[in-house]
Amino acid sequence: MTCSRCCGRMLEDHFLDSWRCLNCGRVHYSVIEQHRLAPQEKILALPRGVPAFQYDEVHLGAESFIRRAT
Repeated sequence: MTCSRCCGRMLEDHFLDSWRCLNCGRVHYSVIEQHRLAPQEKILALPRGVPAFQYDEVHLGAESFIRRAT
């Protein structure tokens, strides 16, 4: 395996389940690469407009009030 940064030789590192370049020290983690290549799920966007919480009443407790220091 060759390094994608410097095209140097990569050695398998059994302790970290990864590959490490002998020249530049770049570490290639196989688990991270698998997650990066996995298909991404589409995120549903909410429609624009008035948020549902805009008209909700908000009740603040006594601890929310600030007093001036005298």
